[in-house]
Amino acid sequence: MSRLFATLVAAVMALVSALPASAAVPTEAWNLYRQKFVMPDGRVVDDANGNISHSESQGYGLLLAYLAGDRTTFARIFAFTRTELLIRDDGLAAWRWDPNANPHVTDINNASDGDLLIAYALASAGSAWNMPAYTAAARQITRSLAKVALLKRNGETWLMPGAQGFSEAQRPDGPVVNPSYWIFEAFPVLSRLTEDGSWLAVQASGLKLLDAVAKAKAPPADWLSVKAQPKPAGGFPAQFGYNAIRIPLYLLRAGLAEPARFAPMRAAWSAGTATIDVGSGKPVEQLADPGYRILAAGIACALDGTAVPAELRTFRPTAYYPSTLHLLALSMLSERYPRCM
Repeated sequence: MSRLFATLVAAVMALVSALPASAAVPTEAWNLYRQKFVMPDGRVVDDANGNISHSESQGYGLLLAYLAGDRTTFARIFAFTRTELLIRDDGLAAWRWDPNANPHVTDINNASDGDLLIAYALASAGSAWNMPAYTAAARQITRSLAKVALLKRNGETWLMPGAQGFSEAQRPDGPVVNPSYWIFEAFPVLSRLTEDGSWLAVQASGLKLLDAVAKAKAPPADWLSVKAQPKPAGGFPAQFGYNAIRIPLYLLRAGLAEPARFAPMRAAWSAGTATIDVGSGKPVEQLADPGYRILAAGIACALDGTAVPAELRTFRPTAYYPSTLHLLALSMLSERYPRCM
């Protein structure tokens, strides 16, 4: 183990031990979210995407239920996830479930961020609630994901977006990664759960990638080729888009608030929260939903101590994705940065 990596390990584990057990989601806000997006059978609905469900939505639902302390809904969401999505031979989740299709699973490939969210939520709930079955399930998913999605290449350990479709053998510009799949708060927990230091190496590779992109003074694109120097991957819009806008939230939730890392994202959002063309730096689409605008407000809070605007402090559900980001941001801000709230 190199001195740099050993130092990172020590710093990360110290951070984990200092974190609160959970950053609570207020019951009233969670009830509003649950009533709109969580079906009686535990399916978490993406209402802006044809009412499908996916491993991401189930993982977010589990994490928010845990943060809200709602054991009953957590169990329902996990029951649906286990029976309907965790059906792959490798123990990971099929990523897409469509209520209007037969069979409902329309893409059996996994999505690594969904698997990470599911495993992280299960590990957190298993520990906090003394539920060994959740802990065991989290450990199994994490170990399976390490086998199919961690790529060791040129001294880096990359998190591949899925088991299929992103490798050097499958793409001319491969490996291709999605930097918003790095859920930084999860890696130390899953490393400790499985006694596998590879997850801390993934943490390090993600931060190194974001720092390299930041030095180029551009926000990260949703999809990046890391075959050589990181650059937008072919076949995808070269945008700081709906995927990548989560990156600052994940960094802040993990306590990784180094200002230089945020500088290009802050500059891109200087005229308002938007998706951004990374080549020109110009907005592609303005994002007016409170669940998106709180992402920029969260950066300003963490780095400058700027108060979060009053209209963003109250949660009212809109669409699934911005509502999810809104709750995750509010829980983080209330716990870590109450001075801004």
